[in-house]
Amino acid sequence: MPLPAFDDYPAFDDFHDDPGAWRDEIAEIAAAHSRAPIRLADSGTVLVALVGDELVVKLYPSFLADHAAFERAALRATAGRLGIPTPALIADGERDGWPYLVMTQLHGEPMTAAWPRLDEPRKRAVLEQLGGVIARAHALPVDDVAPHAPAWDAFLAAQRAGCHARHARTELPPHLLADLDRFLAGPVPDGPHVLLTGEYTPMNLLVDDRGLCGMYDFGDGLVGPARYDWLGPLVFLAAGDRARRDALMRGIGARLDDDDRAPQLRLMLLHRYSNLRAQLVLDGWRDARDLDDLARRLWP
Repeated sequence: MPLPAFDDYPAFDDFHDDPGAWRDEIAEIAAAHSRAPIRLADSGTVLVALVGDELVVKLYPSFLADHAAFERAALRATAGRLGIPTPALIADGERDGWPYLVMTQLHGEPMTAAWPRLDEPRKRAVLEQLGGVIARAHALPVDDVAPHAPAWDAFLAAQRAGCHARHARTELPPHLLADLDRFLAGPVPDGPHVLLTGEYTPMNLLVDDRGLCGMYDFGDGLVGPARYDWLGPLVFLAAGDRARRDALMRGIGARLDDDDRAPQLRLMLLHRYSNLRAQLVLDGWRDARDLDDLARRLWP
């Protein structure tokens, strides 16, 4: 049966959540590359199947064709260049207008599971290692990935236009929501445009006894200022802890000074997936007097 066409997420999400509707199609793609059994992933933005212990198939609806193209280019750009494994691209193609990628499967423990039990010295060591990965990614040329990403200024303008509605929908505390338009009038970080993977979060990192051992999922990357990529580890992993933050910044080879705090929070509020209620793990952040106070609490 041909794969259906979708124009946006709501209808696609229902299809995504019904694996019986797409299992056969993704299994046929997998069978062209391996005889191993498949396991369907129950999370993620697109359709994903693990093929044995060696391969992964990702199938993208046509309205996310740009994500497939960016991920294909990013996998090629990062292969063997970040100091930790990233998936190797095995094949790509299209099925009923849906792009797909076949790539190698990485192994390790998800950081979401490992992070809570690491002691503070180990957390700081991992963050410094992650900073080095970020620095290497940001040193890569962007010529091959930039054509598959939205222009940064256009992306930022679209995020600004929808920012208030997004944060009302995601239930930003009312006194902070009332401060949002004032706060966003200030500057955001700028600088040379680099490869932004957006994946330096525990949901896309793997660890073992030695530290980081893998990173995956580049489909929603961008090309823009480096500080956009600092947000994931600053929010999910440093979480307001100065020693952790400093370890990350040592690895990156940069500083986050007092004057950088408010611009960095503006960039976080404009992030593609910004949702402070779901993303901030800093105790008491809802009690911040205003967004400037929140910036000081996040990055003391």
